[in-house]
Amino acid sequence: MPSVEHSLGTDSVVESVCRLNPDLLAEHCQHILSYLQGQKKGLDSAEICDIFQRAGVTLGHESLQSIIRFLTITFRSAAKSKLSADDLVSRLEQGSKNWSKPSLKVLHSLWSQHGESVQIQQTAQDLLSVGRLVDMQWKLGMAVSSDTCRSLNSPFVTILLKIAEPSGQISRKAFEMTVPQFQNFHKQMKELAVVMETI
Repeated sequence: MPSVEHSLGTDSVVESVCRLNPDLLAEHCQHILSYLQGQKKGLDSAEICDIFQRAGVTLGHESLQSIIRFLTITFRSAAKSKLSADDLVSRLEQGSKNWSKPSLKVLHSLWSQHGESVQIQQTAQDLLSVGRLVDMQWKLGMAVSSDTCRSLNSPFVTILLKIAEPSGQISRKAFEMTVPQFQNFHKQMKELAVVMETI
């Protein structure tokens, strides 16, 4: 649980959560629970921000990130502690007195429906706590200057990886390779794919 003890900032996040109408809170929690059940590869804060904006809710990026982190940690902690919906609500009330009844009702209802499957998925995920590749893009370019290319006007490949971290946040990693490095990378990926198909 984010904390049974009163932690700095918890009340402000709880107030932000409680400002959401119950339907919007339920939709937002559904995204998080889908991720925690392994049905989604990650939590895209831009997508969630769009949902909020369409509903007329304007939150700053930091507030949105705080809500996502808080609810993700809350559900993940409840799964690890194997809490029932009643126990979850009780712990949330102990952590902050700012919870509204409609918000707690939404969390109780969703945890009653999805808690068990989140617990199963989290147990499995604890064994495999590495990021997952969500997307990979590459493009060929000509180097004007680079640390790895010796001469100007030599071709290079830029790789952009989108990775869903175990925390649920999606991060992007970009790097450059020479064409021979990219060909070797491609060969290794093909070998990995063959091995993965046999598993």
